[in-house]
Amino acid sequence: MNPVLLVHGINDTGAVFSKMLPYLKERGLTVYDLNLVPNNGDIGLDNLAVQVATFIDKTFAPEQSLDLVGFSMGGIVSRYYVQRLGGIDRVQRFITISSPHYGTAIAYASQRPGCVQMRPNSPFLKDLNSDMAMLKRLNFTSIWTPYDMMIVPASSSQMPIGTEVIIPAALHPWMLTDSRSIAAVAEALGCKRILRNIEHL
Repeated sequence: MNPVLLVHGINDTGAVFSKMLPYLKERGLTVYDLNLVPNNGDIGLDNLAVQVATFIDKTFAPEQSLDLVGFSMGGIVSRYYVQRLGGIDRVQRFITISSPHYGTAIAYASQRPGCVQMRPNSPFLKDLNSDMAMLKRLNFTSIWTPYDMMIVPASSSQMPIGTEVIIPAALHPWMLTDSRSIAAVAEALGCKRILRNIEHL
C-alpha cells in the first residue's frame, strides 16, 4: 500500500487528524501529516501547495507513489499540488473531505489571500475547475456533509467526477472525528480490501 499524506485545513495543524491518523495506522497504512505555515490564509493556497510538494519530495523517494487526503482548505491545496505541481504523476488515491471546490461564502469574511481564493467563482477555483477532468486519472473520492456551515453552500464540496460519499455529520470539524467519515476514508484508501485479503489467508 502507498504511504498516505494528510493535509489539514485553515487555522488547523496536523494535530486535527489525531483520531483519523491512528485509525489508519492500525489498519496497516503508513501515514504522515504536515503543518502548513502560515495556516490562516495569509498566503495563497498555491504557495501552501508548494509546501506540500516540498514535503513530498523530501519524505518520499522519487519513484514512490502516494495517496493524498485533504480536509477543507487542505483539499484545495492538495488539488493545486496534483493539478499544477506535478502531483498527478505521483498520487494514486486522492480524497477530499468537506473541501470548497466551488468556494464558500464564509471566505468573504476575510481579505487574506488564501481566503479570497476560496470565494465562490474566484479566478483561482475557476482555473482549477477548468481542467478537473484530469483527476479522472486518479482514484478520486469526495466526502462531504450536507449540514456543513463552513462550506456555504455545502454542495460546493461535491464534485462531478470520481466517487462521492455523503456523511451526515452535523458540523464541519466533525468530519474528521465522525466514525463513519473515518471509515469512509479508510475504505477509499483500500483498507477494506486489505482486511478481506487477510481473512482469506
